[in-house]
Amino acid sequence: MWLPYPADQIPGLPGEKESGLTYRCWDGAETFPADPADCVFYVVPYLSGTDVALRPLPAMEAVRVVQTLSAGTDNVAPGVAKLREGVVLCNARGVHEASTAELALTLTLASLRGIPRFVEGQRVEEWRSGFYPALADRTVLIVGYGSIGAAIEDRLTPFECARVLRVARSARATERGDVHPLTALPTLLPEADVVILSTPLTEQTRGLVDAEFLARLKDGALLVNVARGPVVDTDALLVEVGTGRLRAALDVTDPEPLPEGHPLWHAPGVLVSPHVGGSTSAFEPRAKRLLARQLTRFAAGEQPDNIVLTARG
Repeated sequence: MWLPYPADQIPGLPGEKESGLTYRCWDGAETFPADPADCVFYVVPYLSGTDVALRPLPAMEAVRVVQTLSAGTDNVAPGVAKLREGVVLCNARGVHEASTAELALTLTLASLRGIPRFVEGQRVEEWRSGFYPALADRTVLIVGYGSIGAAIEDRLTPFECARVLRVARSARATERGDVHPLTALPTLLPEADVVILSTPLTEQTRGLVDAEFLARLKDGALLVNVARGPVVDTDALLVEVGTGRLRAALDVTDPEPLPEGHPLWHAPGVLVSPHVGGSTSAFEPRAKRLLARQLTRFAAGEQPDNIVLTARG
């Protein structure tokens, strides 16, 4: 078992003697902790980058489970798909919901209430009073209504939004109301004051927020992206924010990291945070609980939770 933490730092792991499991710690260092060919359960080091994450995979002849500590798996899914039939890829559902939803709300409120403008005003000792948009009485559209999308709605509830509209890959009913399919977006977009993206990056969602998508938004609408950068067509977004018609708050960008001199840095009405949706104090304890649970299931001969892909060989 390759883990990104020493085994003695993960409460609840099955004991090596009782379970027959052997733990090795690999945090993405140049040197592997053991022969990759012997690894049967591989936990991808968090924030390691695609090259590091995929480096041991071709040699992992016995691997049965690849576990990410991220909500998205787009960085490792292509490598796992090439492995022998039956290898499963699991994501970190349950780890990032609280932190990502918290940031989605933070970016939304900061952008609406003019916080970046106040910070700039403080820097130059300028009192920038006036009326600013509120979240209250607004219609919010959540695109990507999975566990993170639901957690975002949890945090929107006390803010007296007029409506929350929900969109996912396919339609379904929830206790809170209907979840609409992606095909309903052309109808729903003109109703939204705020659009929050929390969808995984797939072939269906890559470039989803293009010029046509943005053109359907009402004047003054706010786009918040806590999903993946390539969900948004950066050039199309720059055109809209450049005119002042739309605003954006982006925790993820395309390209990423955002390079020096990129026009998004200084685009009007754009707030950028450096992909920190899940990088909080809430991450590590939740990640360790997930690993303990997954390895307990593995040791018992059970299927792991959170399977998002099964290799076909």
